[in-house]
Amino acid sequence: MTAVDHQLVKRFRQDAGDRIAEQRRLDQVNGVTPMSTEDERQYARAVIAQILEEHARAEINAGRTPLDAETEEQYAAAVHAALFGVGRLQPLLDDPEVENIDINGCDQVFVGYADGREVRGEPVAETDEELIELIQVLGAYSGLSSRPFDSANPQLDLRLPDGSRLSAVMDVARRPALSIRRARMGKVFISDLVGNGTLTPELGHFLACAVRARKNVMIAGATNAGKTTLLRALANEIPPQERLITVERALELGLDTFPDLHPNVVAFEERLPNSEGQGAISMAELVRRSLRMNPSRVIVGEVLGDEIVTMLNAMSQGNDGSLSTIHANSSSEVFNRISTYALQATERLPIEASQMLIAGAVNFVVFIQRRNEFQSGGRLQRMVTSVREVNGVDGRVLSSEVFAETPDGRVVPHAPLACLEELMAYGYRPSGTWG
Repeated sequence: MTAVDHQLVKRFRQDAGDRIAEQRRLDQVNGVTPMSTEDERQYARAVIAQILEEHARAEINAGRTPLDAETEEQYAAAVHAALFGVGRLQPLLDDPEVENIDINGCDQVFVGYADGREVRGEPVAETDEELIELIQVLGAYSGLSSRPFDSANPQLDLRLPDGSRLSAVMDVARRPALSIRRARMGKVFISDLVGNGTLTPELGHFLACAVRARKNVMIAGATNAGKTTLLRALANEIPPQERLITVERALELGLDTFPDLHPNVVAFEERLPNSEGQGAISMAELVRRSLRMNPSRVIVGEVLGDEIVTMLNAMSQGNDGSLSTIHANSSSEVFNRISTYALQATERLPIEASQMLIAGAVNFVVFIQRRNEFQSGGRLQRMVTSVREVNGVDGRVLSSEVFAETPDGRVVPHAPLACLEELMAYGYRPSGTWG
């Protein structure tokens, strides 16, 4: 395969972008309906083909050999990716084994694979300025609204077209930096997580029944532990006739992209302020709005701030069956983490009040962690190691660890389950011994 000259790709991209922009301008002047995103992509393919044809003609006229058909296809794909995709990042995103991509400036690229390897990657841009341009293009075309990335807005979080999560910063580090976390399992089920060792069969069966019984479940874990993947799997246990509303900072869950599983889904995404500082819509506002839109369940992608109070109020007021994720280092730490968020919220709930709210809202905390050891086959192991049932409040949240890890690494039933009979009504059949 011939190596693509990225300077030539950049030139072709600039030319194609100018022609597409001119066509947009002419359409506006002539009162023609603007092209849809898909129409623009198709038009871009025709423009790129025209540019490559002109380049081949110029090469022949100059007495040089033009690109062969296969190489021309590579250039066409690279230019299209630069216009609408992620440019030189595309090959990494096309590799199903890539799990994480960390970039500290255009030429400092580190790629993490599913088998635990960390490999130094090729540069993704010629300069840091070009890297910033790439991120700006992604911010303009990903998500529900344009997300600026500049000196006034030096942070960016968004979901890429393939479902991967991108986080970028500039002006707060010496060089622009971004991290991409791959969504390697889009449509995922509890059976998949049992199959790869994340869940034991008993635990998978228990969680499926808890979701069907409309228990409020909070999934906790560290960064990159697998919280979102587990949330997707639990959500896929929700019956298809239920109306789901998801609330996220940047669209990531993608439950609305699987109408065969969830035909009635509204996905909310936090909106950032514009350049004048206007138009922001916070997570807390979106959670409040979701309650007015007839949800069967509200799913909050990740709790990081003052939306926690609104969400817990919703859970405790009859909106059962909610799911959410939160950063924590253990299942027992979750309650203090929630109280900290509640203390920082507009309501400024004191610790005692937030603990009472948690006890009335959350039924189970599920803790998932990423292990440093490897599974057979050489893959990094993610594993649910603890499940806590909330039992009440006495100055602090009272809970019991109903599933716990044994010294030899097995996850087994541990403390008696208070709602055992209720879960059995939804099909739960314990195979182990409790307590």
